[in-house]
Amino acid sequence: MGERVTVGRLRVLLADDQHLVRSAFAMLVGSAPDMEVVGEAADGQAALELTRATRPDVVLMDIRMPILDGIEATRSIAADPELPGVRVLVLTTYEDDENVVAALRAGAGGFLVKDTRPAELLAAIRTIGAGEALLSPGPTARLISRVLRMPAARTVGEPESVLVADLSAREREVLTLVGRGLTNAEIGTLLGLSPLTAKTHVSRIMTRLGARDRPQLVVTAYESGLVVPGDDLPSTQM
Repeated sequence: MGERVTVGRLRVLLADDQHLVRSAFAMLVGSAPDMEVVGEAADGQAALELTRATRPDVVLMDIRMPILDGIEATRSIAADPELPGVRVLVLTTYEDDENVVAALRAGAGGFLVKDTRPAELLAAIRTIGAGEALLSPGPTARLISRVLRMPAARTVGEPESVLVADLSAREREVLTLVGRGLTNAEIGTLLGLSPLTAKTHVSRIMTRLGARDRPQLVVTAYESGLVVPGDDLPSTQM
């Protein structure tokens, strides 16, 4: 199933239970010549319904919302075969580490903290809208590491671990490098592969693990133990 190719302005849906926050984001997004706001939702259920009705390019999703929280709304959007081109950018606070990991697993394309500067927020929307993952390997690794230290963070015999065990040795190697934040080109260089071959491996791993995108592979790499919290990480962007 092919994803929609965005032409013209990015269509953005705003989901946050605070009216003032939504208004501020609406003014900011509306001020960008390459973006437009196509809807606003005050809860996750409304966000899901508006997403299905308007099919935006990007949903700016708060995690803590009534009726249906941002994680479950993201999961429903990611699982909907009618919404293959919709990307979710999660907004969070520094205290929401565990929820951020859950949102990435649910299908979010990336995350930002709510006090991000306006220019950075617009840049993030453009990145997500272009179909790229918005993760900075260092901060993401530290975030996942903190969550994995929590007693209930990982369950023995999780489906992810079983699936990873079924990957080939080469696929596990590639997944490990994805988890450490390397780009396809960097993976190819380390393994003696062309960037296209590395990309093919990553795509095949996504299919085998049922992952929507690269952020989900990063989380799986940590939760399966392929990447150990505390490993040195390259200072590159995915």
